[in-house]
Amino acid sequence: QVQLVESGGGLVQAGGSLRLSCTVSGSGFVVNTMGWYRQAPGEQRELVATVSGGSTNYADSVQGRFTISRDNVKNTVYLQMNSLKPEDAAVYYCNVVGTEREGLIYYYDVKYWGKGTLVTVSS
Repeated sequence: QVQLVESGGGLVQAGGSLRLSCTVSGSGFVVNTMGWYRQAPGEQRELVATVSGGSTNYADSVQGRFTISRDNVKNTVYLQMNSLKPEDAAVYYCNVVGTEREGLIYYYDVKYWGKGTLVTVSS
């Protein structure tokens, strides 16, 4: 059973910083891509950033302000958010994509989501 545990959300003033963490646990699952998505009230869930191998990808709205990184030993992905704006307020979800093994069967591009952590930015 794969579990994702997120932490680091909270309330911050505009211009401030937060660091989100997401740790993946569970056997038989090899993580390929780790990422963060967010969903504001009344909006669709949107990509924030992903990291796969040595490559990172960012939404235009966060480019230059947010940094995604991962610790493969700890199976943890981080999102450093700087210069936060009120429009960054949302529930942030951790997402992982990988290969899962059940006995002799391998499943590819399996996705798991965290439960989300709330980020509130006051103006």
